[in-house]
Amino acid sequence: MRPQEVVERTLAAATGLAGCVVLVRESSEVNLRWANSTMTTNGLATSASVTVVAMVDVDGGTAAGTVSSSAAVTDVVQLHDLVAAAELAARGAGPAEDAMPLVEAGAEDPTWEQPGAATTIGVFEKLAAGLPDAFAGQHRHYGFASHELMTVWLGTSTGVRRRWVQPTGSVELNVKTADMASSAWTGASTADFTDVDVTALAAEAARRLEWGARRVQLPPGRYETLLPPSAVADLMIYLAWSMGGRSAQEGQSALAGPNGPRVGERLTELPLTLFSDPAAAGMETEPFLTAGRSGEGVSVFDNGSPVRRVDWVDGGVIGELMYSRGEAARFGTTFTPAGDNLLLTGGSGASIDELVARTERGLLLTCLWYIRLVDPTTLLLTGLTRDGVYLVENGEVTAEVDHNFRFNYSPLDVLRRATEVGATERTLPREWKDWFTRAAMPPVRVPEFNMSSVSLGR
Repeated sequence: MRPQEVVERTLAAATGLAGCVVLVRESSEVNLRWANSTMTTNGLATSASVTVVAMVDVDGGTAAGTVSSSAAVTDVVQLHDLVAAAELAARGAGPAEDAMPLVEAGAEDPTWEQPGAATTIGVFEKLAAGLPDAFAGQHRHYGFASHELMTVWLGTSTGVRRRWVQPTGSVELNVKTADMASSAWTGASTADFTDVDVTALAAEAARRLEWGARRVQLPPGRYETLLPPSAVADLMIYLAWSMGGRSAQEGQSALAGPNGPRVGERLTELPLTLFSDPAAAGMETEPFLTAGRSGEGVSVFDNGSPVRRVDWVDGGVIGELMYSRGEAARFGTTFTPAGDNLLLTGGSGASIDELVARTERGLLLTCLWYIRLVDPTTLLLTGLTRDGVYLVENGEVTAEVDHNFRFNYSPLDVLRRATEVGATERTLPREWKDWFTRAAMPPVRVPEFNMSSVSLGR
């Protein structure tokens, strides 16, 4: 059954409900893997899912229930069963706090009738052609590349019909010395792999292995620290995820102030802007909202709403917070949907190497890992450094620290205390890659970044 037919037949089965939303997703994914400087495996996988959100009138308002199925839809009976299950879930849920009228249909989507998009192993043609050069030399190379095309069809009982194809790609390299004693990591995110230079990624990893020829031990403490774009991305993504308006209104987040949300508060004199934009070049995302569940800042009642650019931080000042339409009505604010990409701009044109050259003594990180929240009232995070912490002295990298650190720091303080911010570039968030891939970040210099303890291993 075609996805469009699934949508229409499901909505037809939902007569008598207060409203209904149907989401059909098809995924086409390929991957490539290599180990010990040898190609090992490649694969192709496809999957599909149907999500039905039923709205019903109950005492006290409107309730919503969601049911999803990853089983192949072969007959109308299955769709009726999904609708019935979603209706039952709604009646058991009680009135929804986020209830709003479903979004009305807008302009016709010219792509609605098109089939799902499919990727092929050919997307790796340029990458595969560069691997022999990357493998040259004495180092051992390990890596993984993946590319997915996710097609979504959204239909609602108010006539919304939208379709979108989302490309997501990434590559990670782990390069080791011949004796396997040292390793270095590099990675990149991409929409189609035409902009990935795997030879350059391997060369950067090899350079880091050279830095590791000399090793030093350093105690915990506060160090001037150079955060590369990947590390900045993981911290800023957590900040964006934490900018829920309801929590700030209710005094339960770091964005809550004594007189309400901290919107308008200046974080830094640097002209930094942190934003999401569905039209960001090379990192385009769904221009309409799709939601299978409700939570802070997101509502199933908002399905089909336009997604726009949002400046979470605007020129160094806290800009907008995330609100569903229901929350916006409750608090008298503006509907502000979350984004699926994140960019930080406003720094200089300096590269990470130029920041190193201006460092008297400090640490250069590679990436972060195992990030967890410690204190929501300050957005204090903890986590580990990973795959290389390097000592910088007199403008040069002079050694690799012979262990990792556990850090404790808030992404809000990264913005507040940054003394130098470089050029924005597309990067791969190491920690959040499986959930959030599209990011463009600069390197950032932070004085007295808190390395709270030593973590054994490199």
